[in-house]
Amino acid sequence: MATPSKTPPGSDPKQLERTGTVREIGSQAVWSLSSCKPGFGVDQLRDDNLETYWQSDGSQPHLVNIQFRRKTTVKMLCMYADYKSDESYTPSKISVRVGNNFHNLQEIRLEMVEPSGWIHIPLLDTVNNPIRTFMIQIAVLANHQNGRDTHMRQIKVYTPVEESSIGKFPRCTTVDFMMYRTIR
Repeated sequence: MATPSKTPPGSDPKQLERTGTVREIGSQAVWSLSSCKPGFGVDQLRDDNLETYWQSDGSQPHLVNIQFRRKTTVKMLCMYADYKSDESYTPSKISVRVGNNFHNLQEIRLEMVEPSGWIHIPLLDTVNNPIRTFMIQIAVLANHQNGRDTHMRQIKVYTPVEESSIGKFPRCTTVDFMMYRTIR
């Protein structure tokens, strides 16, 4: 497994989707949280709006569980954090855990110093292939300024797009299809 790479503020992982090499699969999973304040839950974490966020409401560690119905190939996890907006609510130490269930999770620990923007966390095995997993758990172990509760603004989960088994066809992205959407 690899280390995270921080992108410049405003560098949206949807740009990777437009290249046709990855696609977001978070909608295929069941999401759960260890706690949340009313109106600041999973819906806000997944709404594609960087102004909304999940806010925990309880003791640490704060957990986000992402469970897939079948074993799923996952290449990358992207999280959006903004220290300037969230200050002591911003995570400083997180643990990303992957596995088949709660009892066999393998862990990656990350430290973030005043993050601002998208943080890309590659989820690769020892030979740099995307992992196959039933579950991803994100644990917030500590916040900046010893904050108690946490804010997470967005989390995205990406899988690689497989080559066509019929042959080498050019990849078609949403942008490619947009020019044909008005043909009748």
